[in-house]
Formats: sequence, structure tokens, C-alpha cells
Amino acid sequence: MRAARQVFAVGLVMILLDLLWLGVLGRPLYVEALGPLMAADVNVVAAGLFYVFYVTTIVLFAVRPARSVSEAGKRGAQLGFVAYTTYELTNWAVIAGWGALIVPIDIVWGVCLTASASAAGAAFGRLGADTAAQSAG
Repeated sequence: MRAARQVFAVGLVMILLDLLWLGVLGRPLYVEALGPLMAADVNVVAAGLFYVFYVTTIVLFAVRPARSVSEAGKRGAQLGFVAYTTYELTNWAVIAGWGALIVPIDIVWGVCLTASASAAGAAFGRLGADTAAQSAG
């Protein structure tokens, strides 16, 4: 049950924050920086596969091994840095028209997003754990 709570919390935070950033707050920036490279419509299959893969990775490498919410957030920040830096630098290297301005902004976003989702997964995963431990004791 704890793993299910972790996956749910990480996934929910990831999707909500990404929708807010990509769909509202950061959208003008992406339109300006990437312009014609952007698809008219989101590829839902690709987006879904990304979220399944990345949420699973966050839970396995940042949330589950962490001994505290703070540690999960730090591990998530590190994971986000590696993942988003790899993505951004690869795109900048091989896609003509990939704006240099978007690279550091997206890396910072990935660090913040992954750290937040990781901390939420750890916090939500802990719910009920203290009660269960007290009941067992």
C-alpha cells in the first residue's frame, strides 16, 4: 500500500506541476524559444509513456531509498538534474533551432519538479506508517 501511495503522490504532483508550468506559466517562453518545433497537439501516448517511466524512476531511485522526506527531495533534485540536463543538452546539440535560452530554464524546472514530486511521494508514502508502527509495537 505504501508503494501505491508513493506512486500516486509522485504522479499527481508531476502532472499537476507540469500542466501548470508547461500549459500556463512557461508556455509563452516555450512558444518564443521553440516556435515551429512545437507540435500543434500533445502526443498523448508519448506523454503517458514518459510519465509512467519517469514516475517509476523517481519512486525507485529517489523515494524508496530515502530515509526522510528531505532526503527524498535531495535525491529527486539530483535525479532531475541528470535527467533534464541530459535531455536539454542533447536537444541543443542535435536539433536545429533548439533555443539556448530554454536549456538552463528547463534544467532548473526539472530539478524543482523532480525534487517536489520526490518529497511528496516520500511524505504521502509515510502516511499511516507511524500509526501502523505504533499499533505493531
